[in-house]
Amino acid sequence: MPAQDRIQDAAARAGGHPRTGSKRWVVPLCWSAVLLDGFDLVVLGTVLPALLDGAVWGLTPASASLVSTVGLLGMMVGALAIGTVTDLIGRRKTLMIAVAGFSLCTALCAVAPSMFVFGLLRFLAGLGLGGCLPTAITLVTEHARPGRVSGTTTIMTGYHVGAVLTALLGIVVIPELSWRAMFLIGAAPALVLVPLMIRHLPESESFSRDRTGSSLSTIASLFRDGAARATTAFWAASFMGLLLVYGLNTWLPQIMRAAGYELGDALGLLLTLNLGAILGLFVSGAIADRVGVRRPAVAWFAVAAAALALLSVRLPQVGVYLAVLVAGFFVFSAQVLVYAYIGRVYAAGNRATALGWAAGVGRIGAISGPLLGGALLTAGIAYPWGFYAFAIVGALGAVAVLAVGQAGQRK
Repeated sequence: MPAQDRIQDAAARAGGHPRTGSKRWVVPLCWSAVLLDGFDLVVLGTVLPALLDGAVWGLTPASASLVSTVGLLGMMVGALAIGTVTDLIGRRKTLMIAVAGFSLCTALCAVAPSMFVFGLLRFLAGLGLGGCLPTAITLVTEHARPGRVSGTTTIMTGYHVGAVLTALLGIVVIPELSWRAMFLIGAAPALVLVPLMIRHLPESESFSRDRTGSSLSTIASLFRDGAARATTAFWAASFMGLLLVYGLNTWLPQIMRAAGYELGDALGLLLTLNLGAILGLFVSGAIADRVGVRRPAVAWFAVAAAALALLSVRLPQVGVYLAVLVAGFFVFSAQVLVYAYIGRVYAAGNRATALGWAAGVGRIGAISGPLLGGALLTAGIAYPWGFYAFAIVGALGAVAVLAVGQAGQRK
């Protein structure tokens, strides 16, 4: 082995991460981590009927909403904090800590003795979950070939695969093993995933372990040298994107029922929505690799807005599911294209911070989406105004991406 390689190999071992020969592991390991994030997207909604029917801890719809919001707040704080930590200690360590942390808290949810402890564990799990996504995207971006974004959209399919599998799992597991088993099953993959990360996940080549600087200076760099406009625009786009993702996943079936559709079990509608999301992620990534990220991101938000507005038109049963498939195709991948765009605009020194803060601000949208849908349903105007409201949000997302301006076109 040449002397330079021996020095690099020793440095890699000292830093606790494998050499870059393990690049082939980056996408599958990050995809698996994001799949567990997708599990968390729907697990609470999956177990809530059992918790409410059994009056566990005296849970009511109001207190259940509070627990859900607390978990989302944890994800917001985690995204805001861990993205910056990632730029300071490295992507690899941060991702492993995040996965181990949220998996442990998820497992402990199965033995929570009270609603307070359950909510606290959901908040703590949210801290790790909030940091998981921006860190995984950063790792994939920094190991991809220049100009390629399909890796980002590929790992995000894990998010929706996790959501779909969890919904299906709940049908089998909860009646046979109780709601507590869902949290144990959701945590179990970490027993395999974390050791695989320790052995095979490489650190980003572009990340410098010797970089100096504080977390405040890293955050401040998002607003220096003409970057303030792009940063603010990305935050707005992420807010709109996650408002749509969580608002539709929470309330779309109920809004469709308010429109007079006989939909039966809401599971079929949510599965269709997330299937559309998976298809949209593959297609949007391939297109972005060919023409760049900016134009597809604008187009995806704009078409999502149009598709949501068209859902206000009465359709036959088959047409409803086709329209929901199309909405999922564009709505969910629009948000992922924002993440991919951020990964191309910011440099290695503050890329994870940029992604973390955009995801953190986006979590405010994730909280606002269910609140918006719930308010419209309570007011009795969810149809057609629910579709129009979400369509306006999609249009604002397109405007926000356009507002990134010349700063976003440099890379």
